[in-house]
Amino acid sequence: MADRIPLRPVRSAAAADRKRAAYYSAAGPGAVRPTRYQLEDESAHLDEMPLMMSEEGFENDESDYHSLPRARIMQRTHGLEWFVCGGWKFLCTSCCDWLINVCQRKRELRARTVWLGHPEKCEEKHPRNSIKNQKYNVFTFIPGVLYEQFKFFLNLYFLVVSCSQFVPALKIGYLYTYWAPLGFVLAVTITREAIDEFRRCQRDKEVNSQLYSKLTVRGKVQVKSSDIQVGDLIIVEKNQRVPSDMVFLRTSEKAGSCFIRTDQLDGETDWKLKVAVSCTQRLPALGVGLLDLELNQLTKALFLALVALSVVMVTLQGFVGPWYRNLFRFLLLFSYIIPISLRVNLDMGKAAYGWLIMADGSIPGTVVRTSTIPEELGRLVYLLTDKTGTLTQNEMVFKRLHLGTVSYGMDTMDEIQSHVRDSCSQLHSQATTSTPPRKAQSSAPKVRKSVSSRVHEAVKAIALCHNVTPVYEPRAGGTGEAEHAEVDQDFSDENRTYQAASPDEVALVQWTESVGLTLVNRDLTSMQLRTPSGQILTYSVLQTFPFTSESKRMGVIVRDESTAEITFYMKGADVAMSTIVQYNDWLEEECGNMAREGLRTLVVAKRTLTEEQYQDFESRHTQARLSVHDRALKVAAVLESLERDMQLLCVTGVEDRLQEHVRPTLETLRNAGIKIWMLTGDKLETATCIAKSSHLVSRTQDIHVFKPVTSRGEAHLELNAFRRKHDCALVISGDSLEVCLRYYEHELVELACQCPAVVCCRCSPTQKARIVKLLRQHTHRRTCAIGDGGNDVSMIQAADCGIGIEGKEGKAASLAADFSIQRFEHVGRLLVVHGRSSYKRSAALGQFVMHRGLVISTMQAVFSSIFYFASVPLYQGFLMVGYATVYTMFPVFSLVLDQDVKPEMAMLYPELYKDLTKGRSLSFKTFLIWVLISVYQGGILMYGALVLFESEFVHVVAISFTALVLTELLMVALTVRTWHWLMVVAEFLSLGCYVASLAFLNAYFDVAFITTMTFLWKVSAITVVSCLPLYVLKYLTRKLSPPSYSKLTS
Repeated sequence: MADRIPLRPVRSAAAADRKRAAYYSAAGPGAVRPTRYQLEDESAHLDEMPLMMSEEGFENDESDYHSLPRARIMQRTHGLEWFVCGGWKFLCTSCCDWLINVCQRKRELRARTVWLGHPEKCEEKHPRNSIKNQKYNVFTFIPGVLYEQFKFFLNLYFLVVSCSQFVPALKIGYLYTYWAPLGFVLAVTITREAIDEFRRCQRDKEVNSQLYSKLTVRGKVQVKSSDIQVGDLIIVEKNQRVPSDMVFLRTSEKAGSCFIRTDQLDGETDWKLKVAVSCTQRLPALGVGLLDLELNQLTKALFLALVALSVVMVTLQGFVGPWYRNLFRFLLLFSYIIPISLRVNLDMGKAAYGWLIMADGSIPGTVVRTSTIPEELGRLVYLLTDKTGTLTQNEMVFKRLHLGTVSYGMDTMDEIQSHVRDSCSQLHSQATTSTPPRKAQSSAPKVRKSVSSRVHEAVKAIALCHNVTPVYEPRAGGTGEAEHAEVDQDFSDENRTYQAASPDEVALVQWTESVGLTLVNRDLTSMQLRTPSGQILTYSVLQTFPFTSESKRMGVIVRDESTAEITFYMKGADVAMSTIVQYNDWLEEECGNMAREGLRTLVVAKRTLTEEQYQDFESRHTQARLSVHDRALKVAAVLESLERDMQLLCVTGVEDRLQEHVRPTLETLRNAGIKIWMLTGDKLETATCIAKSSHLVSRTQDIHVFKPVTSRGEAHLELNAFRRKHDCALVISGDSLEVCLRYYEHELVELACQCPAVVCCRCSPTQKARIVKLLRQHTHRRTCAIGDGGNDVSMIQAADCGIGIEGKEGKAASLAADFSIQRFEHVGRLLVVHGRSSYKRSAALGQFVMHRGLVISTMQAVFSSIFYFASVPLYQGFLMVGYATVYTMFPVFSLVLDQDVKPEMAMLYPELYKDLTKGRSLSFKTFLIWVLISVYQGGILMYGALVLFESEFVHVVAISFTALVLTELLMVALTVRTWHWLMVVAEFLSLGCYVASLAFLNAYFDVAFITTMTFLWKVSAITVVSCLPLYVLKYLTRKLSPPSYSKLTS
């Protein structure tokens, strides 16, 4: 083994980088970047064409649209007009691109040396092989959390207000009145982020601590995954995940082959005979929910109202004296219009929602990894899902065998087994009494075969035409070395497993074993089958023609060693085999019937060859393979000479077993108004079958398969054809998608969004992420991505909300997602129940907290206006702190337990979810309603207290503040739709805290006055006037225009 392996750079990549660098450098200062029309070919003019142009116009009216771009270029404006009309944006963008290219210029690729077994000798330093999903480190945690908080206008505003209290001229009350709430908010936020960060660290530590065997001069040494370095010799055992990018050096198999799975790359869990590079995991994006952004906008609106109210006060005051100081004092007095407790209540509510989700026994194992966006689950419009491992189990099950005149299903497999046994026994008895083998004669007279012989021929063809290899485990205590592999292996049936390039192949061979014909051995030149009686049938493999996406079929030529009969077996898709087999009247119909059932069909055929025919084919095939020019075409032409007039044996139907309850879950999501897109790396036919079997596409819907396109013209015509279809699902491949997005991005997304379902096959992880981003940009709707493999990580992190499934493809998607679930069926309850309730609760909680601040600010405004617009606070010290905390916090926060319908009812009527996507629970309309309620109640409370007080001003404070606390408690009761026992406890606890504190508030209240009946009836009267009209209005509204959920609860 060589001590060093030089790794050469890829020249094409470097050349592409140089071209790209030259292009961007041309956009620097003083340079002009090449225009689009100079960079692209003549097909660029198709951008100017109307998308609805007919095919005839596309072919005949070239002169019309070829002149459009040139005409538009001549009409472009120049000079100052060009700069004002958008040229400055172009210049800024060009300069930014140039600066980014300079700052992030990729390092030039060059050869490097890797020392095997001696990583310390490597001159170049490489990063550690550790997975890191954490947002911060020890040094960036506090600055990062503070930045995430103060980038919101609400928190930044209160920071400024709190700092203003250090200025003596602006000081209003005590410092703790402002700094205590702000400190509490930051403490809760930092604690929550620290808990989330600690959990992420624990998950990363679990993955990075997986042990692997490292080969050193001292022998095998166990090392952690995170300690693996470039140059280490790692021994990867069977069924062990590849921990990093690795070069495959040696295997215990004598043939030097190794089956690996590339599920972390493309999501396919089938075994492949090739070495692939594992994907790296990106850092998770910081999630901010739409509700937070909407509340941030409402906060800005409240700030404008605050400034306007302060200006009005100063104006009515007549700008007397230092009016600017009075203006700033009014800004501080009315600062409770923007409640600082809004953020802390929402953050604590989100933590409560996360706990409720993880405590739900109906979705066990669910983990909330990002506690900042649970309400996002209640506003989703697009759900983008992976196929393999997400919708399906990637376990193939043989379901149907059709021979033309007779069909066998799962309940009649015993008949097939009986036919195979009888036919094998008959052939065995004939072989023992017949003459020695002779050359096969294709000109033998045709006779009608019995059902048993036809079944046997079909099963034998399925058992021979494949690329499956039986694998046997070594005996316990075996050395595992290649030289002793055969001695140590156990060839019993229980110890045999099958490996192949496709799970379909394995399913077919396992089925032939179940009906009596078992594949027991295979190498490059032979295969051995065992009959039900135990007889071993040996076949020499003369030629193998592997499956390709272009041919859609595979074949094999074998010679039966007992009879010397040469047979050419072939199987493939019905579209490829229909022109190869002999004429029949049932193939197309039966394939269509199986496809409608969601089965993956394969047509099996054979042709018997004489020795002379095979020798002639072999010579021509060898000559074609040795050809220098057009080798592929010549080989295909030679093979096509055999693919004529083949005998149709059977059609097989294999089902990719779906995850449990996938169909009802998709039906629930569809009824909830969520559009589902399936993005998969699998073949088009397979993806279409799964879309049908999972009912992603209903039986009544048509499917438009987007034809393969490679140029702008083809994409233009195909988009026109697609536009004419109505209410049909779209199936498109990754290559065609790339071409359409390059030239007609907006048109394609617009058309696809109108489809009830979209299936994108042969998608790379990058394409999946790009589709998610395009949906977010073009629709401005909330998206959710769900997957189970490392190839889904980029898609999950690009979506507004990411859901990972812990499955066969590892935990990469689960660790990188916002939410982790065990099975796909849990998505329904997670969205329809928890997502819906989280959003409605957060909307109610946010608006109520703002109402609480608006009420007391209205009272302050009324108080100041009556007392000659004086900038004097109505309530001071502990009254303000207590109002926002112990007196009202518990009842207001108990709204996180409120629900309009029971979870079972929400699952039964998923249509209730549709209302949430329109954002009606939190909008400017509902916000204005709460503003009007706050102004009404604040005015009643303040004017009522001023009208009813008799002698001392301290009585106004006592009456108004007590009525204010009682009003807030009654308003919580008015808002609640379903009472929880904790809500009742919170109401009485807050009331008890206020009553008990009255004895200690001598500085604010007259204790002798608050114990009289006069105080009680005045407070009761003001409270009734402020709340009773709202109760009446709520009753009339529910009677005259009841909400949708009330019809179900009644």
